[in-house]
Amino acid sequence: MQENHVTFTDTEEEIQSLDETDEVQPQDETDENEIPQEETEETKKKLKTANWRVKEYQRFLIQTLIFITVVYVLFAHIIGVTAPPNDDMSPRIDATDLLVYYRLDKEPLAQDILVFKKNDTRYVARVIAVGGDTVYVTDRYISVNGSHLSEPKIYYETFPLQGYVKYPITLAKDECFVLVDRRMGSEDSRYFGPVKYSEIEGTVITVMRRTNF
Repeated sequence: MQENHVTFTDTEEEIQSLDETDEVQPQDETDENEIPQEETEETKKKLKTANWRVKEYQRFLIQTLIFITVVYVLFAHIIGVTAPPNDDMSPRIDATDLLVYYRLDKEPLAQDILVFKKNDTRYVARVIAVGGDTVYVTDRYISVNGSHLSEPKIYYETFPLQGYVKYPITLAKDECFVLVDRRMGSEDSRYFGPVKYSEIEGTVITVMRRTNF
């Protein structure tokens, strides 16, 4: 009886060939999402510049807001600017000038120049007497507490206005007596009486001249 021998040589070679074919071959793949180093640095620079500009803009806005707030507080509550209503304070102050006055000073001294309101009308005048003083105005002189008032820089005569203020007049603690520098035909304490401190808007601290060019 003869034995049949089966040869598997060819079959083994085919299987080995198939296995080699099925092996995954390595591939050179590049990540499509990978950003080149140069582009990354450029983007960082642009972002840094943009952030710097935003911060500078914010700083500018904050400084502008602070400036506006300071100016508002200064001119609304501390400093005032106005033009004289007329030439009653000439030649020292003309109607074309601008007056800067200090709002917080409501206790004037003699010879201060005040901005104040009487009967809804704004006036500018010089203080000649303050609270507690006694004033007497005659055709020849002005008397404060019994002493003749010397006014070497006033170039106009001073007369009492008949029918308005009765002299002598003693001022209350919260009152002052004011006269304009141009005394003829002008309105001041000879006309409307003493000025109360509550009517004072401020004391003039400087005069700005305005001229025609």
